Amino acid sequence: MMSATSTLALTHFVTLADSFDKDKVTPGVLGFIVFAVIGGAVWLLMKSMNKQMKKVDFEEQPEDGDAGTTASAAPTQAPKPKTS
Repeated sequence: MMSATSTLALTHFVTLADSFDKDKVTPGVLGFIVFAVIGGAVWLLMKSMNKQMKKVDFEEQPEDGDAGTTASAAPTQAPKPKTS
């Protein structure tokens, strides 16, 4: 059973909820700042990723199935150092 004080407290909260206009709720300045910081962080991460990807030196191996077996069967020789 509810006491008189809890009933009074609930009726007080109900009146506050009635005066709350759901159409006027906006994220405000704090929401904009958080969104801008997240956007800036994504931009910086993409810029860093592009910089790192440009450093990658990747050469594809031939798609022929025979080329892979002949390359592994042939003895590998170490490249000779340049003397200049």
